[in-house]
Amino acid sequence: MLYDLRTYRCRPGTVSAQLAAYAETGFAAQSRHLGAPLLYATVETGDVNAYVHLWQFQDAADRERRRAALYEDEQWLAYRRRSAEAGFQTGQTNMLLKPAFFWLQDPKLKQDER
Repeated sequence: MLYDLRTYRCRPGTVSAQLAAYAETGFAAQSRHLGAPLLYATVETGDVNAYVHLWQFQDAADRERRRAALYEDEQWLAYRRRSAEAGFQTGQTNMLLKPAFFWLQDPKLKQDER
């Protein structure tokens, strides 16, 4: 598995407006190509002018294929244009993560026991 953790920073007071625009015009297109995110969240402590999302892929090739399809989707491109015009975002950090060798290796370990 490969996990894609993204953190977006926004101008103070604009996180809610950015997420509203995404919910209205970006979420459906992105989910159609990438699947449902494992997490989409606002930051409660620390950089409160940020939000994060976490996506799961089989491997780097799967991620590349799905993201290429996303960037051919006119609905996604329209959202990106709208987001850029609004100017709410000020920065982005992207981390690709691989699980540690012991993570979820025991089939007896249930999701709620982690």
